[in-house]
Amino acid sequence: MIDELKVVRAGFAPIKGTRHLAHDRVVLDERGVVGDRGFALVSVDPEHPGSGRVLRTVQHPSLVAVRAEPAGRRLEVELPDGATASAEPVATSERITCDYWGRQVDLELLEAPHAALFSRWLGRPVRLARARRGDVVFAGAVSVVTTASLHDLARRVGDDALAAARFRPNLVVETDEPYAEDTWLGREVRVGSARLRIGVPIPRCAVIDIHPETGERDVRLLKTLASHRPLNRAGEPAFGVFAEVVAPGVVG
Repeated sequence: MIDELKVVRAGFAPIKGTRHLAHDRVVLDERGVVGDRGFALVSVDPEHPGSGRVLRTVQHPSLVAVRAEPAGRRLEVELPDGATASAEPVATSERITCDYWGRQVDLELLEAPHAALFSRWLGRPVRLARARRGDVVFAGAVSVVTTASLHDLARRVGDDALAAARFRPNLVVETDEPYAEDTWLGREVRVGSARLRIGVPIPRCAVIDIHPETGERDVRLLKTLASHRPLNRAGEPAFGVFAEVVAPGVVG
């Protein structure tokens, strides 16, 4: 029997690390939310042009201050200072193998004005790259957090306005019991016209301590989570769950 979950927020970021934005409608295919982290920013090793690193939000928190949105084939980017870029990224013949949290991912470097914009904002040269669907996304295809768990954490840190965007979830679903999602492993659920199979808990890092719009560190959510939530072998507390798409569909 498939249970239906009510989705109260759906969102993604087309460029990994940029602001996580809510969307009225998202499409789920067999690899997750279409458009989610399809692009990444990379620093190229000048001594080894075929290798480099995917920029991580935890090391470059100012990325979350940047708005990026798909507009058909175009990618629209806006910096907090008002500078913008809107263009369709153009494929090149250049490919790069990047390290991403210990995994090697193969990326296609792109020609686009967005790279200059990000390079100025970050104070270092970066390139815009495109990943194969699923390559830069870490672990499960879809990330899910629940309203009751968010409310419990908000109470613990004394912040009634705690934003779900801090956790960059693809889906926020309505629940009555905090951390009920811990018991959903292997369960199939319906969201919109799609079906998901719930997977393992999501380990959290210091990214959740930064404001989801400014990138400034303003709370100690990670420490609070670690005080009452299960920890993995790396000492990371769990919050939310990953899920795989069993049947593609639309939410919203």
